[in-house]
Amino acid sequence: MYAIVEIAGQQFKVEEGKKIFVHTLKAEDGKQIDFEKVLLIEDEGKITIGEPVIKDAKVEGKVVNQVRGDKVIVFKKKRKKGYRVKNGHRQNFTQVEIVSINGKSLPKKQAVKKVAAEAPAAEPVAEKKVAEKKKTAAKKEETKKPEAKKTADKKPAAKKAEAKKPAKGNK
Repeated sequence: MYAIVEIAGQQFKVEEGKKIFVHTLKAEDGKQIDFEKVLLIEDEGKITIGEPVIKDAKVEGKVVNQVRGDKVIVFKKKRKKGYRVKNGHRQNFTQVEIVSINGKSLPKKQAVKKVAAEAPAAEPVAEKKVAEKKKTAAKKEETKKPEAKKTADKKPAAKKAEAKKPAKGNK
C-alpha cells in the first residue's frame, strides 16, 4: 500500500514504515502530524485517484528529527571579466516516519512476520542464480575450441604496396 501526498508544496510517494525527508515543518521531535492532501492511494492493486484530493483520506506521520542537508556550492564566473562569486547553502529538512495511510496500519506482529516470510524466499533464489552461473561457465570452457594460428601474410603485402608507390620528393 502506498499513497501520493502533498507535503509543504511537494508531492511524495509514501509507504507505511518508510522515512522521508521533507522541507522544514514547524513541529517538535516525536510529534504526530496528519497530512490531509492525499492525491492517490494504491491498496492491493486498487487505485483511488482524487479530484484533486481524496476526501476523508489522511496520512499519519511522526516527526523523527530536524536535520540539515549536504552543503551545495554555487559558483558563478564570467571569464575574462574578473567576476567570481562563491556561495554555499545547506537546506533544513524534517525527517518524517509514515505511521499509517488512511487510518490503516499493519500491526507490528504482522509486519515482522511478512518480513521474516520474505527473507528465506530470497536466499534460495540467490543460490540458484549462483549455481546457474557456475554451470554456464563450465559449459563455455568446454565449448571453447583451440584457435588457429593467424598467418602473417598481411604485413608483407602492405610492405609490397608501399614499395610500389612513387617517391615524393624532387621533381
